[in-house]
Amino acid sequence: MLSNKLLAKFLCPHITTCLSTRVPASFVLPTIGNYFQSTQKDYLQESRGFKYSSESQKHIILKKQCGSLSRIPNESNRHFSFSTQKIVTAAPQHIQPYLRLIRLDKPIGTWLLYWPCTWSIAMAATPGHLPDLKMLTLFGVGALIMRGSGCIINDMWDRDFDKKVTRTVTRPIAAGEISRFEALVFLGSQLTLGLAILLQLNWYSVILGTTSMLFVTTYPLAKRFTYWPQIVLGLTFNYGALLGWSAVRGSCDWSVVLPLYLSCITWTLIYDTIYAHQDKSDDMRIGVKSTALKFGDQTKLWLAGSSVFMFGNLALSGYMCDQIWPYYTALAFTMLHVANQIYSVDLNNPADCAKKFLSNAKLGAVMFFGITLSNLLRTVS
Repeated sequence: MLSNKLLAKFLCPHITTCLSTRVPASFVLPTIGNYFQSTQKDYLQESRGFKYSSESQKHIILKKQCGSLSRIPNESNRHFSFSTQKIVTAAPQHIQPYLRLIRLDKPIGTWLLYWPCTWSIAMAATPGHLPDLKMLTLFGVGALIMRGSGCIINDMWDRDFDKKVTRTVTRPIAAGEISRFEALVFLGSQLTLGLAILLQLNWYSVILGTTSMLFVTTYPLAKRFTYWPQIVLGLTFNYGALLGWSAVRGSCDWSVVLPLYLSCITWTLIYDTIYAHQDKSDDMRIGVKSTALKFGDQTKLWLAGSSVFMFGNLALSGYMCDQIWPYYTALAFTMLHVANQIYSVDLNNPADCAKKFLSNAKLGAVMFFGITLSNLLRTVS
């Protein structure tokens, strides 16, 4: 007798996207009955006729070989809530792969790129004043654009790797939805927009920002040659810690921004090591390097030591620009947050690693609020 997956594949070999949760057969093909009771991961591993996208993509697409194209929304989508995923799924079908290519449906990366910018902008504000709203807006748009550009570059380099990793197999380039040439053209448009944003800043910041492209273009290569690609990502992702201050003040006060930059790099090392534990089995199999593999069973010890360095530098940066009690209160809360992440994360549970990784957006918000309040309560020397 045919196995469940083989029978499903025989009846409908062109299902391209399947829910991450168990799907009642009555929603898909009545002829299959209860044969559709396995998870999407099982489909991917046991039948290459099935592919799936992220958990956030809450619909099933049946290709025309199985009948007319249809979309069946998940129950959770019946409740109104704003999300970037809704923007992606509401877009025209031919545009959706490009929006997924820049991870518009996964905004966590944009937030993690943006928060160091906001910290620096808030620190650079005149005592007694709110951070510069124009700069916060420019850097917000810039974070969205440059995060998308980085994803395109990463996926162009990693196409062959992504095809072999469970979590990344449905990325648009790896899945063949977008060619490398189409991605390159799209990248050109993204970088043009990024340059337009950068040119709104002073020339010191323009030159400083331009140097970041060295890291943006080389980060995807790091995982091929070193077990420390998370450090290269940190150097890339946290340039805003330097640029935010220089955009407001006209140049960098290195006594403030250097420890801030180092702390943000270490923050990236912590959250991206946790993130990398999701893929460690696939990474070992295909030869991709990461700190998750480097640290191994000693990961929590390494991350605990890194957190001491991170918060020591955040404290030094705050001290050098005369921050007061709200800053250090926020710092204490973020210390507890990171400590809880490291202590409680199950590094052998990809879902828990993803959950802890996503929680870092809240950490960034807490620090920004603390810096802003601290600056409002300060007086000009």
